[in-house]
Amino acid sequence: MTFGTRRPQMSQEDFEELAGKAPTNVQLEFLDGRLYVKGDHIEVEDFEELARKAPEGIKLELIDGKLEVKPLPDQRHRAIVMWLMVEALQQRPECRLYPEQGLKIGAYRKGNACADAALAPLDHFIAQEGDWATPEGVLMVVEVTSRDRDTDRRDRIDKVRGYAEAGIPMYLLIDRDNDTVVVHNDLKTGAYQQSPSYPYGAVVELPAPVNITLNTEKLKDYAD
Repeated sequence: MTFGTRRPQMSQEDFEELAGKAPTNVQLEFLDGRLYVKGDHIEVEDFEELARKAPEGIKLELIDGKLEVKPLPDQRHRAIVMWLMVEALQQRPECRLYPEQGLKIGAYRKGNACADAALAPLDHFIAQEGDWATPEGVLMVVEVTSRDRDTDRRDRIDKVRGYAEAGIPMYLLIDRDNDTVVVHNDLKTGAYQQSPSYPYGAVVELPAPVNITLNTEKLKDYAD
């Protein structure tokens, strides 16, 4: 596994701006380039208020009870998401792959994730208010790993559990460190039973309810 250069997720200036806007009962800390909540606990309502007040370019997530700063995507990351959007539109024209979709996830919806993309029927989210939609009706979520030091825990562990507990049928992970496509599916009792991994270049069949075939040869163009 090649991790390359990991970028800091937040600057000291961004932290100071965010800390100054935090709810009165939330104390933030900034240690070794990471954002923490003092006491390691934050209520969902306080998190959502904090996320609304985040500085421009800073996106926050609440994953498995941990406050996270979602890394900004680089150009190859954006290209992969765009490629998936085109494939989804061609094969499932009644659906859309919504980029950077906020979702309430985890057991009892006690988490908030900003998925790189979420596949759902056309106009599925327009009736929902706020930045964090309920996961009902979402067919698939997509994450593309980023060049940050927390991607292993966040994308390969915490979000697998969070998306499954939210009842989302499929979690597609484009793993740029391994040049693989991982299809978490076969959801039963709040956990994915199958997680096959395919190398870039393979033809990947995404089963129901997604029903999309991905020829991942194109991903080789986006490999680092």
